[in-house]
Amino acid sequence: METSDIFFNDAGRLRSGWRLLIFTAVYFVVLSVFGAIFSAALSLIPERVSQPFLESAWGWVLQGLILFVSAALVGWGCTALIEGLSLRALGWALHQGWLRDLVVGSLIGAASLVLAASVSAALGGFRFTFAPKALFPMAAKTLVLSALVFLIAGAAEEALFRGYPLQTMTRAHLPWVGIILTCVFFGVVHLNNPNVPAGLQLFSTPYLRFINKLINISFLNTALAGVWLAVAYLRTRSLWFPLGVHWSWNWMMGAVLGLPVSGIKELTPQPLMSAADQGPAWLTGGSYGIEGGAACTLVLIVSTIFIWRTRLVHATEEMRRLTEKENPLPLNKPLSITETSTDYVPPAP
Repeated sequence: METSDIFFNDAGRLRSGWRLLIFTAVYFVVLSVFGAIFSAALSLIPERVSQPFLESAWGWVLQGLILFVSAALVGWGCTALIEGLSLRALGWALHQGWLRDLVVGSLIGAASLVLAASVSAALGGFRFTFAPKALFPMAAKTLVLSALVFLIAGAAEEALFRGYPLQTMTRAHLPWVGIILTCVFFGVVHLNNPNVPAGLQLFSTPYLRFINKLINISFLNTALAGVWLAVAYLRTRSLWFPLGVHWSWNWMMGAVLGLPVSGIKELTPQPLMSAADQGPAWLTGGSYGIEGGAACTLVLIVSTIFIWRTRLVHATEEMRRLTEKENPLPLNKPLSITETSTDYVPPAP
C-alpha cells in the first residue's frame, strides 16, 4: 500500500475519515465564531433584557438558527470543495417530492410519539387531561411558537448529525459507521439536558465518571432515536423526511401532550394537554420525560422498522445518484489542493 492510499481512495478523493475530521474541526471553528458574535451582540444589551430574550421562544429560535447555519454552511463547503458534488447532495434542496417527505415524516413522528404515550398510559404510567377552556388561547400560542422552535432546532440537529457526517460515510459505502458515530454523539450532546438520570454509578474515578451517564435508558433512547432518524435519511437520501419525523415527535410530546422534551419543559409553557406521571420511572421516564422510559424504546424500534420498510416515501433517482457512491475525479486525475471538480456528477447506477 502506498502512502497516498492512506489519504486518497480509488476515486481520487480524500478518504471519508479525513473528510469527517475536516468537517468536525471546521464546524467547531465556525460555530465558535458565530457564538462569539452572538455573545458580543448580547453584551451590548442590558442583562434584564437579554436574559429573558434567551429564555423565550425567539431566543431558542435564534440559537437554533446559529447551529443550523454553522452545520449547513460547513456541510455545503465540504460537499462542494472536498467531494466535488452539487450542493443539492446535502439534502436541503427543494427536490421532487420534498414537501411530501416533510408531511409524511411529520405524520410518522407525531404518530410514533402518540403510540409511545398510549403504551405507557395503557400500562398505568400516564393520565392525560385537556387544559381548561380559559387557557386555550395560551395553548394555541404555545402550539404555534413551539412548532417554530422545534422546526428550527430539528433542522439544526439534522444538518449536524444526518447531514454531511452521515452522508460522506454513506458515499464511502460505510453507512453503519456513520450511523454508529452520529447516534452516539447525538446521545452525548443530550447528556447536559435537565433531569438526565444519573445512570449506574459503576465508576468513581474522575476520568471514568462520564461513562456512568451513558449507562441509563435516556442515553440509550436518544442514541436509538439517532438510528431512527438516520434510517429516515437513508430511506429518502433527503433531510426533509427526517426533519418531519424529528420536529413533530418533539412538538407532539411537549406542546400537545404536555410532556418534558428531553428533560426540558420551558419550551411549552401552556400545552394543550397536561400529563400526570403515575410511574414507574422505568416506563414513563420520570422527570426527564417519556424519552427516558421503556415505552419509548419499544416504539422507536417499531417505528424504525416501519420507516425502513414503508413505501410511503422513497429516494429520487437524483438523490440516489448524489449519495450512493464516491464522486470520482474526471479521468482519474490525482487530487490537487487547488483543484476540485464541482460540477461532476457520477452516472446513475
